[in-house]
Amino acid sequence: MRTAYREQLNRLTHDLLIMGDLVRNTMELASTSLLEVDLAKAEKVVSSIDSIEELRAKCEAAAFELLALEGPVASDLRQVVSGIYIVEELARMAALSVHVAKLARRRHPQAAIPEEIKPYVKEMAQQAVNTASKIKDVLVTADVTQAMKLAEDDDAVDDIHRHLFILTTQREWKYSTREAVDLTLVSRYLERYSDHAVDIASRVVYMVTGMRLPEYQEAERTKEQQRALESQFNEISRRYSDNW
Repeated sequence: MRTAYREQLNRLTHDLLIMGDLVRNTMELASTSLLEVDLAKAEKVVSSIDSIEELRAKCEAAAFELLALEGPVASDLRQVVSGIYIVEELARMAALSVHVAKLARRRHPQAAIPEEIKPYVKEMAQQAVNTASKIKDVLVTADVTQAMKLAEDDDAVDDIHRHLFILTTQREWKYSTREAVDLTLVSRYLERYSDHAVDIASRVVYMVTGMRLPEYQEAERTKEQQRALESQFNEISRRYSDNW
């Protein structure tokens, strides 16, 4: 029974990995469609949402079945519950990709983003896609250190998001109100996309340690402080012993 249960759990993880790849690919296509004014890629992203929703429903059904079939041990229970939350985060990331693609489609054949602003959006989109790429490694390895690093990567996206917000609110803004609104929306979509990736990292930390990300970070800081104190104490003890 436990072997069959573990196999089902592995299949759930496998489906989450597939979904993660799809979510990364859709944002990559969506951002390209936006920056390169590529209608075909925008349409491909919009049409992909059905397959992602089907996979989301499959993952959810598998997770609930695992909960119903057998009372899992604590670590397995955390993995299943985390899987339910992770699939929802991935679904939201996919929906944000579709929002970006729909914006590109709505403005076609015109560009939604002014040419001079595109480098900022391109960098922000690349950071978001890179963060999504790391989700797969984190899910495969269940490495807490990698998960915490993924959470830190979100800072770069937040910095660009704040910069773009400042640009659109300056008196010197030389573009139209429509372009300001479009840029604000795109920046928000990309920022939220990265936030959901951070939430996934937090779920992995909980799955492995049983602690929320802030709790685990605080526990690690406390351990580091204790190690520093022990090192200082040992150094002082060594000096005194050398003088005796």
